[in-house]
Amino acid sequence: MSISIDGFVGGPTGEIDWIFKSMDDTAAAWTMDTLRQAGAHLMGSRTFNDMASYWPYSTEPFAAPMNEIPKVVFSKKGLIWPLSETLTTAFKDASHVQPTQGIKNRPIVSPGAFTAADTKLITGDLAEEIKLLKQQPGKELVAHGGAEFAQSLVKTGLIDEYRLLVHPVALGKGLPLFSAISRPIDLTLVNAISFKTGAVAHIYRPA
Repeated sequence: MSISIDGFVGGPTGEIDWIFKSMDDTAAAWTMDTLRQAGAHLMGSRTFNDMASYWPYSTEPFAAPMNEIPKVVFSKKGLIWPLSETLTTAFKDASHVQPTQGIKNRPIVSPGAFTAADTKLITGDLAEEIKLLKQQPGKELVAHGGAEFAQSLVKTGLIDEYRLLVHPVALGKGLPLFSAISRPIDLTLVNAISFKTGAVAHIYRPA
């Protein structure tokens, strides 16, 4: 996840426009490498809705791993097909498209992506379901968020590795990543990679 130096993953209403000021080609390549290692992408329903409204229509390099790798969506309420077009502030910041514009009128590049067949929906207890997923064979489970989903994951204590792209900006207020924990989490720094725009990738594992 991208995160500010004061621990926020989004502005007060979910803004992520601050990310792109220090997201250069090398930082993007590091992120792409993480995405390509995934056996499945884990996310909440709002992030899924955002991604389903963008990646199937995109020819950007990030589109291939996002479209081709299976998705696992956690939602107590389930998903309604066809998907809602209610998009988040993060989506608007990332795509520079207003939700009233006809996103779905663009040609579909990856027609099988982000469909019911491509997606596993989980409505049960998050911690228990994550434990079950981790017991299955396959490649890494890479979680995307949504601050709320990310906070819930952190709270489970089941994250094996944090890959945080720290941007050189202090937001002062916003959506924190670690606000749901009841006690400190001790972490070991595995690697740190600095990029020319000032962003630094930190990889941590539980101590």
